[in-house]
Amino acid sequence: MFVKDTARLIRKEFLLEWRQKHALGGIVLYLVSTIFICYLAFAGVMSPQTWNALFWIIIAFASLNLVLKSFGDESPARKYYQYTLTSPSVVIFSKTLTNTLVMIVLGVLGYLLFTLFMGNMTENLLAWWVVLVVGVTGFSSVLTMVSAIVSQSRNNFTLMAVLGFPLILPLLLLLIRASSAAISGQPFATIGPDLLVILLIVFIALTLSHILFPYLWKE
Repeated sequence: MFVKDTARLIRKEFLLEWRQKHALGGIVLYLVSTIFICYLAFAGVMSPQTWNALFWIIIAFASLNLVLKSFGDESPARKYYQYTLTSPSVVIFSKTLTNTLVMIVLGVLGYLLFTLFMGNMTENLLAWWVVLVVGVTGFSSVLTMVSAIVSQSRNNFTLMAVLGFPLILPLLLLLIRASSAAISGQPFATIGPDLLVILLIVFIALTLSHILFPYLWKE
């Protein structure tokens, strides 16, 4: 039942995203324009460390913009309808998984654009992709939980920035360090401890979402 309900809600989320192409298109436009501005600003002086830091900063803010609308676009009638159909754990898990899948696509797009404009600076490409997938999963799990909290307030964007950015800052620092090791060609043994900490953050965020979201949903 949990798997079937989750699959149905994920399908619903993608159908809504397809109908509201302007929202996702705005995030893609932000991604393309920001990377192009970085290319114009750092052309000829781009170092691997700068390339890496800029990539993760851009992905972090794209995550904020993407996850903000996870619950902000939900009308009270739709929330009540979902309340009668399934459990809150299914809702929050489906939201998190949907945001993760979309962020992986945006991460791949961001990498391709960075490579197109500023070249490929990654030596251990496999390790870097593992860091990317784990990283966007961390962003999605933390920010989806925050989005569920701030959806109860009127000024969603301000509260999302105030609560979300301090929570993803440690995650961002870990990702920059882990991906820097992958860019310099270091083995998985060097990156492993940072990945374990990130996965622990994901586990904590999912656990808190499972505990807190039912109380938020009843409101």
